[in-house]
Amino acid sequence: MINMNEETLYEGGPAKGDLILNLFAGVTILGLPFTFAAIVRALWLRFKITNKRITINGGWFGKNKTQVSLSNIEEIRSIPRGFGSYGDMVLILNDGSKVEMKSLPLFREKQRFIEEIIIKKSKALNLKEVEGFATKS
Repeated sequence: MINMNEETLYEGGPAKGDLILNLFAGVTILGLPFTFAAIVRALWLRFKITNKRITINGGWFGKNKTQVSLSNIEEIRSIPRGFGSYGDMVLILNDGSKVEMKSLPLFREKQRFIEEIIIKKSKALNLKEVEGFATKS
């Protein structure tokens, strides 16, 4: 169920450049595993990033579904791939677990969007924690 206040930033699959570069790598025997992985990602990996949550559908035939609330994200780490046109992102959650998002197109834009929302929510939480004359430091 989608909340009416939920804005979708991105909904789609991995970067097409990932598949193209790995198809070229498949010409060599060493590149075949990377090519098969890129084909599986292109067929069944789907991302949905909103201002409330991140949903990742993936795995064999897209049967695995992972949802992460943006309020549960503690840190974001990313690395560019494909000459910077796409990248991989790791979301580190409050409980220490990690969620990977591979071959995310325009990953820097998405990282800024997620970080802005996390900062806004943390500021709102800090304002709510003030009780009486005492402040939380």
